[in-house]
Amino acid sequence: MSEEAKWYVAHTYSGYENKVKANIEKTIENRHLEDQILEVCVPLQDVVEMKNGAEKVVQKKLFPGYVLLYMIMNDDTWYVVRNTRGVTGFVGPGSKPVPLTEQEMKALGIQLVSKKVDVNFEEGDTVEVMAGPWANMAGVIQNINMAKQVVTISVELFGRETPVEIGFADVKKL
Repeated sequence: MSEEAKWYVAHTYSGYENKVKANIEKTIENRHLEDQILEVCVPLQDVVEMKNGAEKVVQKKLFPGYVLLYMIMNDDTWYVVRNTRGVTGFVGPGSKPVPLTEQEMKALGIQLVSKKVDVNFEEGDTVEVMAGPWANMAGVIQNINMAKQVVTISVELFGRETPVEIGFADVKKL
């Protein structure tokens, strides 16, 4: 029986969302669960705030106290998430995690049917970033993650090589 990944919601201590995301991602790497916990996200929204009479766009958490996980639910993955510092539990009755429905996902603006992208680049290729904070920067592909639809490239930041994840749609091969 092939298990299917679904979106689950974990409840965290307020203000711990990014720490929980980082800790789960570190555990995924250490225990090689990349094929079971595919994505950990803290949804953000841009909010315009007035500061000293000037408009400033800041990113606010869409759901403070919650982390969304795209994962295959089994004893291992449940244990990893449940025992991450800062996680108080999964959303669902008792301790039984309930995946989000397609309607709930649409309401959150998360695409369920991810369009598979054919990529014309591979590890070692040099690509240019087309959009986002790294626009117009070039980098060498270190890793391609088909599940998350991202490439990891090295960019120079403050004189050091730093790995960054960029969506497939935002890079082009040089």
